[in-house]
Amino acid sequence: MNNRLPIAAMPVDTPTRRTNNRAQLLLDAAASLFALKGYASTTVRDIAAAASMTPGAVYVHFPSKCDLLVEVYKEGVRRVTERIESSTLGIHCPWKILESALTAHLEAILDRSAYAKVIIRVLPGDVGRAGPALAALRDGYESKFRRYVEALPLAPGIDSRLLRLLLLGALNHAPVWYSDQGEEPTGIAAAAVQLIRGGASSVEQVA
Repeated sequence: MNNRLPIAAMPVDTPTRRTNNRAQLLLDAAASLFALKGYASTTVRDIAAAASMTPGAVYVHFPSKCDLLVEVYKEGVRRVTERIESSTLGIHCPWKILESALTAHLEAILDRSAYAKVIIRVLPGDVGRAGPALAALRDGYESKFRRYVEALPLAPGIDSRLLRLLLLGALNHAPVWYSDQGEEPTGIAAAAVQLIRGGASSVEQVA
């Protein structure tokens, strides 16, 4: 029996496929180096060497190191956004939506992938002309949490913007304070939501 695939069904190594593969290699190499050394300390030569390419080959795919950073950041945001959207799919209770989103966000930044580290550690204000593009990507992602928090039945006088910033600020520093021997991300997210809903004081406040 002839088990060979028909020619039409065999994978074809086209120039487009090769170009896409090489661009992905560069993105992965750049993400790893940006996460390890920081953006400013990483050179195009470093990225080329990590991807086993020449520096000139980098510019075939990306006009500059700045453009590489934007694409790495975009990929990191895409990955965490997919996790958030998947985790909240089919949930209708606003508190449960927030809890699921916080869990997914925390899991994403703790997965130790280079892309996750870049979107947490590389700040828009520190990267020159790439800053506005990174800020727009971050704002687009955080707009999801803006909607989640604004949908909550909060008490009068609670600043939903400040609440959102405090939540994300605390979770974004999880790589510093999180311990594998401590609470799981699901438990941390549940505790955060419970804290918002019920408060931390056991004594009723008197005006």
